[in-house]
Amino acid sequence: MQKRTFTDQMGRLISFSYPPQRIISLVPSQTELLFDLGLDTEIIGITKFCIHPREKFKRSTKIGGTKMLDLRKIRELMPDLIIGNKEENDRAQIEELMKEFPVWMSDIQVLPEAIDMIRQIGELTGRLEKAAVIADDVNEQFLKLEKIHKPYRTAYFIWKDPYMLAGKQTFIDDILSRGGFENAISEDRYPEISADQLKNLNPECIFLSSEPYPFKDEHVKEIKSICQDARVSIVDGEMFSWYGSRLLLSPAYLRSLR
Repeated sequence: MQKRTFTDQMGRLISFSYPPQRIISLVPSQTELLFDLGLDTEIIGITKFCIHPREKFKRSTKIGGTKMLDLRKIRELMPDLIIGNKEENDRAQIEELMKEFPVWMSDIQVLPEAIDMIRQIGELTGRLEKAAVIADDVNEQFLKLEKIHKPYRTAYFIWKDPYMLAGKQTFIDDILSRGGFENAISEDRYPEISADQLKNLNPECIFLSSEPYPFKDEHVKEIKSICQDARVSIVDGEMFSWYGSRLLLSPAYLRSLR
């Protein structure tokens, strides 16, 4: 096996024996991508949130949560490549792992960066051809998504107590825009909002995401009592925030929401 050097999406150089034989994935959407690339035997550890594909989740070794990794377990597994994400993983833990292992990090806020990540992960795992097919298909599906003359003003909830919404400078915001939904929130990242502030925003649509907070039907009624004229619904959060091969399903889902 030869040693090769790659640049991750944070501009860091990492070197490891190529192709990697012992991979740990720290992010659900990227874990699903790795399995879809046919790396079943190479994946030796995933997080407890890496639920897709279901049958492979059940039989894979778990190494904690995305922001609470079990560093001892990771060390015991002796990976030759760890794949994480700037936003989803804890910086201090990632920096600790970087001292001991090659750690490739993604940094994604818009769809083109997600498509680039798919290609790059294909290259660094020796599955470039399969990854290129997925990346091209994702790009084509989004290009076919029809434009809407007047996008729906939409508030996208990710949390309750306090209410937190997806704002600008997020991947969710980019997917909303591509789906024909204008983000009603002008602040960056994930601002908190009060019931009065939500009422003053007067959005046409309110999406309650299925993750990370598990919104239910009773929450639809709660929000509807605040914004009586808005269309309030629970949406599949994976279709807005998973930036791996699950993006193949997102355009059709966005079309159905319209």
